Amino acid sequence: MVAATHESRTELLVVGIVKPAIVDALADRFTLHILDEAAEPERLLHTVGPRIRAAVVTGATATLDDTMMARLPRLEFVASFGVGYDNIGIRHAVDHGIVVTHTPDVLSEEVADTAIGLLLCTVRELTKAERFLRDGQWLKGRYPLTAATLRNRTVGMIGLGRIGRAIARRLDGFAVPVVYHSRRPAPDAPYRYYDRLIDMARDVDTLLAIVPGGPLTERMIDAEILAALGPDGIVINMARGSVMDDEALIRALRERSILAAGLDVFNNEPNIAAGYLTLDNVTLFPHLGSGTLFTQGQMEQLVVDNILAWADGRPPLTPVPETPVPETPWQTATGGHPVAER
Repeated sequence: MVAATHESRTELLVVGIVKPAIVDALADRFTLHILDEAAEPERLLHTVGPRIRAAVVTGATATLDDTMMARLPRLEFVASFGVGYDNIGIRHAVDHGIVVTHTPDVLSEEVADTAIGLLLCTVRELTKAERFLRDGQWLKGRYPLTAATLRNRTVGMIGLGRIGRAIARRLDGFAVPVVYHSRRPAPDAPYRYYDRLIDMARDVDTLLAIVPGGPLTERMIDAEILAALGPDGIVINMARGSVMDDEALIRALRERSILAAGLDVFNNEPNIAAGYLTLDNVTLFPHLGSGTLFTQGQMEQLVVDNILAWADGRPPLTPVPETPVPETPWQTATGGHPVAER
């Protein structure tokens, strides 16, 4: 799809799955080039790349990396849909003065709700129990008592940013003890801080990851961490698939060297590692984190509002931490501040 072209209109590139609410809101003001709908994407980039001044990236599986950014020499602004932005070429953006925005805060509570749902499903085997009923097994006897409960567990949060704090607040309501590991202690956090993940893994029986993707967190949950967690251990990943060493986790689940896992994110999604599908001690969600009409609508509107702010010469509403801009009125009003944790 390409909106009607006028020489005076700014040209935008849309990368990723088309979100009609975003496209419809921008089509009257900008000329939009939809990369994923182009018959020949390479030809499109070659033709319009030199004219593109802004880009919209519509999700974690869409990529606007350093190499692609280099093909857009006039690029000034990128509005990314989602809180994580490891799919954006931040190094190139910083080096070339390109402002990058994302959609934090508006999704924090939704993702926290999903995290608690995944934790409960994994600990109490709720999805497995439902299949038991649907398959007619209840007619043959009651569902077995579950090995795990939240009543005697301590959750070690890997990351205590905006979403991490929202999850921890819910766990407080469940009377579940919380500790955490992050790159640095979180201001005013009422929980014990571990500066080494391995030490936290030894002391808890449940890990819940909610950190950004990227080189700093790649495969941070590996065989050593899983061994430290031990046979009663449960791992929940709400971060990025890249945080997990799939081979190590599948082996630990298969050998029962940990008890269970719950995953909402995966490497190479939706083509997840086949080994997960054969296991009965892993709960799998298809990246549901913020997946409600209400929250996705707020995220879409924030993408649009960031683009319009740029076009009107106003400061970005929700810049990523690497973008050197002063605090904005939106952040002051909502309490949202750029941080490097989810």
